[in-house]
Amino acid sequence: MKKRDFLKNIGLSSLGLAVASPDALASEVLEGPKPKPKAKTVATATPKYNYGRTKDEMERDARLLAEKFYTDHEMKTITVLSDIIIPADKVSGSASQAGVPAFIEFITKDNPSFKTPMRGGLRWLDSMAIKRFGKDFISCTAKEQINIVDDIAYPNQAKKEFSQGVAFFTYQGNKPNNWEGVPDEVLKQYGLSYS
Repeated sequence: MKKRDFLKNIGLSSLGLAVASPDALASEVLEGPKPKPKAKTVATATPKYNYGRTKDEMERDARLLAEKFYTDHEMKTITVLSDIIIPADKVSGSASQAGVPAFIEFITKDNPSFKTPMRGGLRWLDSMAIKRFGKDFISCTAKEQINIVDDIAYPNQAKKEFSQGVAFFTYQGNKPNNWEGVPDEVLKQYGLSYS
């Protein structure tokens, strides 16, 4: 599978994650989803963050949804980059239409170890754009943006001078955990064991 197709599949899995404002999503986390209207309209799915969540987890998610980590400029850069990776086509909308930028911000806030690599990568894009074209990444033309992305999107073909950009573009970020079962101390707490 090509990298672009892989990234597109990942992006499509987050459909609908940011169609509502962070305040509305935070409210939903604490109060639960609002009843859906019965009218025959095409509704945009709003995520349900509260199923299977403890009150503490829901409160934490609400706090994260209400926080702002990225600057407006960084969010615009994430939006442009996301739409380069997953553009709209005849069948589906773009990454930004699916809420991918807001999802990226949530995941970054959820796992603080992502903050430095993400922010550093966004700065790398701007510095490369300024070096090549005399303007930041979002001010570049689509052709100029693709020119930069093409240099970092294919690690095996990238020049050594683009290694920082490649590291950012190929950064794995959020991925499934390797769950090895309930910790022994929790099992002991409830008088249980694996044996």
